[in-house]
Amino acid sequence: MTTLREPLRELASRCSLPAALEAMGERWSLLILRAAFNGLQHFEEFQSELGIARNILASRLSRLVGHGILERCTVEADRRKIEYRLTDKGYALLPMLVALRQWGERWETGKPATPVLVDARDRRPVAAVAVLSEDGRVLGQGDLLWSLPQDVAAGA
Repeated sequence: MTTLREPLRELASRCSLPAALEAMGERWSLLILRAAFNGLQHFEEFQSELGIARNILASRLSRLVGHGILERCTVEADRRKIEYRLTDKGYALLPMLVALRQWGERWETGKPATPVLVDARDRRPVAAVAVLSEDGRVLGQGDLLWSLPQDVAAGA
């Protein structure tokens, strides 16, 4: 890949990665997100499942709500109860979470994670997350380069 070197100060104003890391860049937020994808919605469920301290959980949930990743909703049946639900913005993080999990299986633990993420239709494991070209080709390291926006070819 072509290397674009720039001071971090400038990078933060032009690259979305620092903003994404600000919203998600620590382990508890990622684990809360994983739990939300697994259907957990209540503070007590997150706390029990993750074993996270209540003050840390409250802080992370607040940050995820503040960034629009989760929404805080009152339960119709009992207005005293609160649910945390994934927003469209939060659900859009699923490929990142799956890719990170698959990376961990391959490079850190060396074994498949449990439970296995499967397609609901045929109950077969999901494919490895890959970087795809606009026409659907899987791209490898030698197929990629960084380009400035004004140098990107217009789509057909």
